[in-house]
Amino acid sequence: MLWARFRLLWQRHWLWIVIVVGSTMAILVPMWYISGMDEATRKYIIGINVVSLPWGILQTLIFVGFLYLLQYGGGFARFKKGKVKAEEVRVKFVDVIGLTEAKREAWEVVQLIVDRTRLKKIGGKILRGVLMVGPPGCGKTMLAKAIATEAGIPFLSVAGSEFVEIFVGVGAARVRKLFKQARQYARAYGAAIIFIDELDVIGRTRVFYDAFGGSSEGNSTLNQLLVEMDGLVEGDDHVVVVGATNAAEDVLDVALLRPGRFDRKIFIGRPNLEEREKIFEYYLKKVQFDPQLEVGRLARKSVYKTPAEIENIIKESALIATRNKKDLVSYKEISEAIERIELGVAHRLNMTPHERETTAYHEAGHLIVMYLHHPTDDVFKASIIQRGGALGVVHSVPREELYTTDRNAMLADIKVSLSGYMAEKLKYGVTSDGVSSDFTNAMKKAHAMVWNFGMGTNGFVGNFSAIPKEQLSESLKEKLNMETSEIMKHCLTDVESVLKSEWALVERFAKELIAREELDYDEIVSIFMEYGKSPRMIRPVPPRPELTSQ
Repeated sequence: MLWARFRLLWQRHWLWIVIVVGSTMAILVPMWYISGMDEATRKYIIGINVVSLPWGILQTLIFVGFLYLLQYGGGFARFKKGKVKAEEVRVKFVDVIGLTEAKREAWEVVQLIVDRTRLKKIGGKILRGVLMVGPPGCGKTMLAKAIATEAGIPFLSVAGSEFVEIFVGVGAARVRKLFKQARQYARAYGAAIIFIDELDVIGRTRVFYDAFGGSSEGNSTLNQLLVEMDGLVEGDDHVVVVGATNAAEDVLDVALLRPGRFDRKIFIGRPNLEEREKIFEYYLKKVQFDPQLEVGRLARKSVYKTPAEIENIIKESALIATRNKKDLVSYKEISEAIERIELGVAHRLNMTPHERETTAYHEAGHLIVMYLHHPTDDVFKASIIQRGGALGVVHSVPREELYTTDRNAMLADIKVSLSGYMAEKLKYGVTSDGVSSDFTNAMKKAHAMVWNFGMGTNGFVGNFSAIPKEQLSESLKEKLNMETSEIMKHCLTDVESVLKSEWALVERFAKELIAREELDYDEIVSIFMEYGKSPRMIRPVPPRPELTSQ
């Protein structure tokens, strides 16, 4: 092992060693030789060399520079990645909050790396690659660092964009250099990890028929990566490639995903309710917050939020508290932070009284139907302050994690979209152009129900959007479109019935919005409870066992 580390030192720094030794000899040998001469000759030789030294250095630099440009591409293929020591990463599995299933799979990878000697004795081979797939901000990079830390081996981190250049052959050269360095570390330390973030940049499906040749560089880079991961090189070094991507798995080339390359796939998704509570607790410790703050409530109001988004919410809430000259972050600041991030900055327009009233009734209609009849979503806040181009908004959040949407939820989405239009019509007899985006959302949803999901009532089942429209008969398209219109009419009728029966609530919420401009969740619930409408409780998520390192 000592000899391997000496070889690694020589391989990584041989040029500097040669320069230092050569420079030392170039100084000492002439000094020793001149010391034996008489003084006059010695002064003459030293004077000649001192005078000619600058010109000689300049000539040498010009010659070497041109030689380098001609022979090595001017440094474009230079790619020297520094080793990240495992003890410097300092990220263990217990530090990765949530990701229970992903950590369980990653822990198996760590055990295979740690037990590589026993695995080799049995006759098995260490994994070549691990692919991490999931939305951005969910912890793929942190989990890769945890693997390197727990395995106690060198860690080389690189982004896929670092292999992309306009010069042909540079990407493939950089891949070769990266894997060469990784094998050197693997010989010295037993194994090494290469982490490639945004793998889809170089791992996309190859293009073989390109009239302009623009894909040749990408193809050559990917081909070199495939060869390096195949292990068709000298020795049997334990180099594990951990790739991370936000893109769908089918974007990557099939050759990259076959066994022997990325042998293990780990999906890293958004945290559940219990995991979000732990993430909020972790990031709240970094700020001064109100002790009365209910972390469980925050977790329930942040369904589908990633750890990065939760961190951003806490940071933004601290900024809001500072601007408001408050010493603690409370629920109010966190609520404002969520609105600012998702809906944009509030702008108070100088609207006429009639416009304000129309907007208030419009949003009250959304609020009533959302709260009383949506099976999965709940109202977070209602406002008639302009944000992101909309004069008002009813901000909703899911009550719990759902991974599929049924027909009832889609119909409820359509009804919520149409409720603002119906509230305006019932109040004034006419409507405004503020219903445009609501109609767009409703029509898209109804169209998808009929054309894509077989959720109509006339017996048409299948994804008709998968068939080119020119191959569908005009009569079939007319029937499908008629069914889409029937869904819209049916939902509009239901919305009209609901708002008429609950018109006292519509009037109350419209007046409250006109007077106060915004209503938070607690204020909305209290008004509904005055009218005998109790809030619906969410189903708690059962705890799952955490994975701890030994």
